[in-house]
Order: sequence, then structure tokens, then C-alpha cells
Amino acid sequence: MEESYTLVENLTDLIETIQPDSIISRTFYNNTQLKAILFGFDAGQELSEHTASQAAIIQIVRGDAVITLGEDRYELSTGSWIHMPPRLKHSVQATTPLLMLLTMIGVD
Repeated sequence: MEESYTLVENLTDLIETIQPDSIISRTFYNNTQLKAILFGFDAGQELSEHTASQAAIIQIVRGDAVITLGEDRYELSTGSWIHMPPRLKHSVQATTPLLMLLTMIGVD
């Protein structure tokens, strides 16, 4: 049996423009084991503190953000990578236009 795969040659092509004062998301991969979502934030936009029931990875594809993980606050930029365990309180605030890849692990 031949294995299948998914290729995205350039994540930045998934969100070409971010409208002023908005957040946009594109789910481009989803199966029972993981879900991959590209978020585009205009500068100043944020996802307020929340938790998720599964582990997740955040990768900053382009731009700068303030990300809180539990009680810790980080100013991060392009190339930053975070692994979060389930139920960790976290938030994201874009300080510049931001592209952020969220990979959720163990999706039901």
C-alpha cells in the first residue's frame, strides 16, 4: 500500500492578506491525530487567555507577538516554536502583522 502525504510548499500563500483589525484562520490539515491551522493576525489583535484539551505546538511563521504561557510572558518573533501540554493557559497578542501556525496533537 502506498503511503499518502500532504505538502504545503509555502504556508504564507494560505493567507495572502489580513484585513485591518481582524484575525483569520485557515485549517489546511485535519485528521484523527492532528490538526494544522494557519492564523493571520493584524497588529494589535489577540486571542485572549484560554486552554485546550490536547497538546499543541505554536510556530511563528512571520511577525512578532506577545505570548503568555501560564504565568510566563514572552516577546517572540519569526522562527519561535512552542510546545504546550494540554490545559495550559495561554494567549497570543500580535504586535506586528502575524502569521502563526498552530498544530493540535491528538485531535478526536
